[in-house]
Amino acid sequence: MLRTATGGAGHGAAAADDRTMSIGTVLLHLRDEFPEVTISKIRFLEAEGLVEPQRTPSGYRKFGPGDVERLAQVLRMQRDHYLPLKVIREHLDALARGERITLPPAGQRDPADGGWGGWDPDPAPSTAARVGRSELLAAAEVTEEQLAEWESYGLITPTSGGSYDAEAVTVARLVADLGRFGLEPRHLRAMRAAAEREAGLVEQVVAPLRRHRNPQTRAYAEATAKELAELSVRLHVALVQTALRSRLP
Repeated sequence: MLRTATGGAGHGAAAADDRTMSIGTVLLHLRDEFPEVTISKIRFLEAEGLVEPQRTPSGYRKFGPGDVERLAQVLRMQRDHYLPLKVIREHLDALARGERITLPPAGQRDPADGGWGGWDPDPAPSTAARVGRSELLAAAEVTEEQLAEWESYGLITPTSGGSYDAEAVTVARLVADLGRFGLEPRHLRAMRAAAEREAGLVEQVVAPLRRHRNPQTRAYAEATAKELAELSVRLHVALVQTALRSRLP
């Protein structure tokens, strides 16, 4: 069980406390316990509504002690319990109401979330995350000829053992759905290339954490990669919608 008087302080304490600090000073405070934290990470958590610092008339952030403690709580829940931000937000809201919360044991999955926020930092060898070719064809409801063509364009790639990641089923279904609108595999190569570039950007951010000797830090890298991937997808959707609005009166 966990209960703390500072759980909800981040949304109001700063206004009642003159001991405010800049985002750079906050970073220095947090890095003693969280050496991997960055200013970009703090800004991301702010954008996700997990902390609400004051703003000066010129727009500069001013964090109070409550904001710093709230950020530390978020980072601990990510690092020690591998919770996704949605669950962390719910826990912090519960703490702000004076409720007790139960966190999964440190270093273990949260069953309610499916574990590690969707990522397993130390996956055991398993066939559950793989599907065979016949299973892929049946699950995606596509033909052998379609799959072979998509593979030739790099839209779907089998593993070295000839099986497929479970995500390949989703890709196959989406490619088939787009095909019904006349979009052929050759048209989708640009999407594949864009996805590779986005994955490369995510890898640049998390690579230093993945090389860390601490397994918890490596697990944190995987959770961070998932968050970045989700943000990238949301940005892509927003950019496509914006582009369409400028083309379709």
